[in-house]
Amino acid sequence: KNSTSGIAKSMTTNNTPPLSAWLLLGLLALIWGSSFLLIKKGLIAFGPMEVGALRISSAGIVLAPFIARRLNKITRKHWLKLASVGLVGSLIPAFMFAIAQTQLASGVTGVLNALTPIATLVIGSLFFHQKARVAQVIGVGIGLFGTLLLVTASANGSWDFNLYALLVMAATVCYGLNLNLIKHKISDLSPLTITGISLLMAAVPATVYLFAGTEFIAQVQQPGAMLSLFSVLALGIAGTAGALVIFNHVVQLTNTVFTSSVTYLIPVVAVLLGVLDGEAFWLQQGVGMLAILVGVWFANRKGRPGLAGIPQKEQ
Repeated sequence: KNSTSGIAKSMTTNNTPPLSAWLLLGLLALIWGSSFLLIKKGLIAFGPMEVGALRISSAGIVLAPFIARRLNKITRKHWLKLASVGLVGSLIPAFMFAIAQTQLASGVTGVLNALTPIATLVIGSLFFHQKARVAQVIGVGIGLFGTLLLVTASANGSWDFNLYALLVMAATVCYGLNLNLIKHKISDLSPLTITGISLLMAAVPATVYLFAGTEFIAQVQQPGAMLSLFSVLALGIAGTAGALVIFNHVVQLTNTVFTSSVTYLIPVVAVLLGVLDGEAFWLQQGVGMLAILVGVWFANRKGRPGLAGIPQKEQ
């Protein structure tokens, strides 16, 4: 009741979001859009497995104090579902993105991450009995065509498919499955409770693996490792835990439709930061990026049921 009245007060009579919502949306796009550059910097000193484990470990530990009081809302039927959300929505994608970026530019990875709404739509239609309209099917086709352009672009115009792009696409499938699981299986819990507790559960094996299964301790003592360490910590703390809080706050100020527009801003931020960091960006990649965003727009057309419009944090 309080949250409903808060939304009503924050939106003007013509449904125009307040200035604070726009500022927070821009901050959210900047945080999530920079995630791919932070992964890139983390890979300077650490391997992809260390980057993925440290990211989830730091995010879960930071969120722990905020979700501790929510544990009493969890019943026995929730635990396995929350563990699945933590595995599919956080743990597995974190490693996939890190491995992929050993061979993919951060800007390209950021654009491919925008496929999440399309993956959510396809999974919802195939496995959760959601109906897809013709416009949405067209959006999927346009998005996949844009993906093909993006991942085959090269300086000399040859069409060389980068297999590491499949890892990013698989990660977006994980995100799409995760959003459908949340909607259809544990919709009785709040988004903050779901994400916070599932992240904490994922952080346990991630932390054990980081210290017992990798050479993280030795690597962090190497010269120049501090930049990579702080980059991954920023990725986990700000890019995952902090962005979650901001995302939920913007939803409260406005609605999920407004907040989902961050989907279109994240690739732009990722590409700009990548170019500023010296990454090449060719015309074919630009056309592919535009096609993906157009496809996402079609997939998110008003009237489509489900959660495909809500981005998962690459967050």
